Amino acid sequence: MLILSRKIGESLVIDGRILVKIVRVEGDVVKVGIQAPPDVPVHRQEVYEEIQRNNQEALTRPGQGLPKLPRKLPPGSTQNSALTLTPVPA
Repeated sequence: MLILSRKIGESLVIDGRILVKIVRVEGDVVKVGIQAPPDVPVHRQEVYEEIQRNNQEALTRPGQGLPKLPRKLPPGSTQNSALTLTPVPA
């Protein structure tokens, strides 16, 4: 683990794409600003761990399939349909 000292307003750059800036220090709490490209997910560690746990549970949970779709309506039925098609003469 790399350990750096930074003062308020100072930054560090990760991989030339991610900027981490010390914004404010309030007691023992440090406010950090992170500027990263949209394709780089940024999470607090506890949120990241919860996401990983949920993903793992979804992969290992037995019997959890996709929800059943409603049965197909007979031809010509417009029940539960917001669209009605009218034939156009050729």
